[in-house]
Amino acid sequence: MQILEIFKKNYHFLFIAFLFIYIITNLLDGERGLISLFEKKNKLKDLEVKKTTLTKKIETTEKKNLLLSDSIDLDYLEILLREKLFYGKSNEKVYLIQQNEN
Repeated sequence: MQILEIFKKNYHFLFIAFLFIYIITNLLDGERGLISLFEKKNKLKDLEVKKTTLTKKIETTEKKNLLLSDSIDLDYLEILLREKLFYGKSNEKVYLIQQNEN
């Protein structure tokens, strides 16, 4: 009987306390909670990094695919030879410039 009297006297306080605890647990935990928000942000960052790496791989394979086609782009091939192998024409001076990595 004493418990019922305590509940009757403090009914509003207990209701507010229960409501406060309910709101706090839903804000922190749950599908739309704060913890879930941080997990989803981390997952989004991981997916963005994965997307950039995959797009770079696609671009490189497309370039390689174009080089393997029947029609050869001689201008692009010359650019690749000059950049990768430091190839130049006869009577042409090639200067290598070293850049400081500061």
